[in-house]
Order: sequence, then C-alpha cells, then structure tokens
Amino acid sequence: MIRKSAFYSAFLLVFSFAAVAVAQTPSTVKPSVVTGDVTSVTESAIKLKTASGDLAIEVAANTEFKRVPADNPKLSAAVPVERTAIANGDKLVISGFYAADMSKLAARTVYLMAKSDIDEKKAKEAARWSTRGMSGKVTAVDAAAKKITVEVRGLMGTTTLTVNPTDSTVYKRYAPGSVKYSESIAGSLANIQVGDMLRAVGDRSADGTAFTAEEILTGSFETIAGTVKSVDAANNQVTITNLQTQKDVIVDLKTASLMKRFPEEMAMRLAAFQGGGPNGGARPGGGQPQAGGQPAAGGQPGGAPGQGQQRPGGGMGGGPRGGIDEMLERFPSISVADLKPGDMIAVSSSKDHSDDRLTAIKVLAGVEPFIRAAQASGAMQRGGRGMGQGAFTIPGLDGVDFQ
Repeated sequence: MIRKSAFYSAFLLVFSFAAVAVAQTPSTVKPSVVTGDVTSVTESAIKLKTASGDLAIEVAANTEFKRVPADNPKLSAAVPVERTAIANGDKLVISGFYAADMSKLAARTVYLMAKSDIDEKKAKEAARWSTRGMSGKVTAVDAAAKKITVEVRGLMGTTTLTVNPTDSTVYKRYAPGSVKYSESIAGSLANIQVGDMLRAVGDRSADGTAFTAEEILTGSFETIAGTVKSVDAANNQVTITNLQTQKDVIVDLKTASLMKRFPEEMAMRLAAFQGGGPNGGARPGGGQPQAGGQPAAGGQPGGAPGQGQQRPGGGMGGGPRGGIDEMLERFPSISVADLKPGDMIAVSSSKDHSDDRLTAIKVLAGVEPFIRAAQASGAMQRGGRGMGQGAFTIPGLDGVDFQ
C-alpha cells in the first residue's frame, strides 16, 4: 500500500515557503520552483520526476545544496550538504531558471529530503503506532466524562475498550473522501460519532480494558458489497449492483490502497465462525467472543486463540500480531483486470459518497461466503447504504488502515 506520510506532507509545505521566498527576491527574471523525485544523478545534472513529467536539472559551481531533516521539515532547519548526498528516490525542491524551451532548469538552490531519512522516520512512526497504538469502532461517546467506548475486533473475537482522552490529547479527523494521515484535519471530541473508526496512540491499562490516548484519529467509513456488472479497465472502474439497495454503483479504484482476493477456504472458515455457518447458528464450539478485555484461550486481550502477543497498532482489526491487516497483506493482489461480471466484491469507502458513485479505499474479492452468511442471518438488509451497522462484517473491511 502506498501512502503519503504526514512528515512528507510537511515537507511539501517547504515547497510553498520556498516559492514565496524566491518570489520575493528582487530580480528581473524571478526563479521558478519545481518539486519531484530524483530518478538519476550525474556530476552536472539531476533527472527529476515531477507532477508534469520528467525534467533535467542543471547544477553549477554556485548551486547551493541544503538538506531538510525529515523530523523537522522546515526551511529554517535546512543545513548545507554536498551534491553527492543526493541519490535516486530522494525528494527535492529546486529554485532555478527554465531554459527558453522549458526542457531543463538551471538550479540556484536545491533542498533535499533524503529517502533514507524518510524511511527512518517512517519506521519510527510505524513502531510508535505498533507498540503504543489501538484501533476499533466507536460504540459510545460520553463527552461529559471524556470517555469513548470502542469495539476492538480480532480475527475470532471482539472486546470492548474505554478510550480516555486527556486535556493534552491531539484530535485529528480524516478529510472527506480521504484516508491519508497527511490530509487529516484538526478534530475534537465533539466530532467523534458512534460508528466512527478510531485509532489512537497512548497507554493501555494493566487490565487491558482502558486506554489513555495521546492522539486520536477518527473517520466515518462503511463497507458495501455487490455483484460486478461491468468492468472499465481503461478508467480503473467497475460498476457493481449493491446487494442491499439493488442499485448500480460506479466504483473508482484509482486510489484504492489495497485490492486483494480472499482465499476460498479461509473465507469459508471465517464466515462460518462469524455467522455460525451458512444457516446462522451458534459459533463453532458453542462459544462466544470473550468480552471485557479478558484474554481468549491462549491469546491476549482482544486477540484470537493462540495468536500470541497483542498488537495494539495492528490496523483497524486491533488484534494481535498476524491479525487482520497482516493477514490481508498476504492475500493475492488483484487489479481491475482480474475482475469480471458476476464476481462478488466488498468495498470500503468513506460515507460521504453519492448513492451511485464511490471511491474505493479497500477492495476484497472472494467474499461470497461472508455475503451468503450475512443473507442467511439477516444481517444484510435491503435499504441500507452499507454493512457497518449490523453484526455482519468482512474481516479487514469493517475498518480501514490509518497509517
């Protein structure tokens, strides 16, 4: 999954500041500012991939080179660096002067954010969320008491966790139509609604039933299942018939962060566990998911039996290592070309779409066992927009990955 990280977005702000700075420089011909990724480097030139295409950057003896740290992406934090520090994959912002034919740019100042710095920052952020994070679906909000009740799903069980914000907790909300952290906007406790997906970083209580949050991210998402009616590979779109509304919906797959196919045997097994088999009875073994944060047999609070250590930041599944999101990553990847009319797919999206068109966040094929189980149990009722309100969920799609 490809995602733009928050710190890289902050670096993009550097681009804006650089543009303002050079625009204010007295000059007969004002320099231009370009941004992009390095594709090749020689002693006298840099090839840059920009939003408008490839561009040759000429460097000279008087070209200045500065490095912007990934953990503090500001011009004021930039320090001088040698040209030899630039490598393929690095992010650059360059001020300079275009040739008459616009085919190349003579660089005056080059700002560098090294790919190695970005990767290091990304690894630190991933570790932070993995070791001190949790995720789940909001089931209740008590604004007066500053308490948020969250349902945390594992592969084979569900637990309840009370999230406790503090006076210093940072609230963020995903922008409409986006699941990018870099595009999130300021939020508040008042923005959080029942049914929202929530991810937080902080500290879990010793008994595993409460969580003190330093940062909270929320968004409103839903899952829609349907039968593929037509495939438009050229535009990366499919049209599905929504199984709940029986209306056609155009699904845009261009920005989907994940497209996978559920292995048939695993889908059948998990659907049977989730719904008690095709006829919707008790769960296999006659048991129910353990609640109240008590460990399932052989596992940890909120985990599945025998799954090992709890992974608080393991994606919206909120389960242990090897949980839902990691499971999805191991499934076969698909593209729009792999879909055909008659296939059943499930799509997660934000709730702000129209009835006849949506932008996919995640897509899963091979979900027929879950749909049959939902239809048999009555969890999939006609007339609703999505499946998020009932007991029925498809593992990995009842929430989204907030990385």
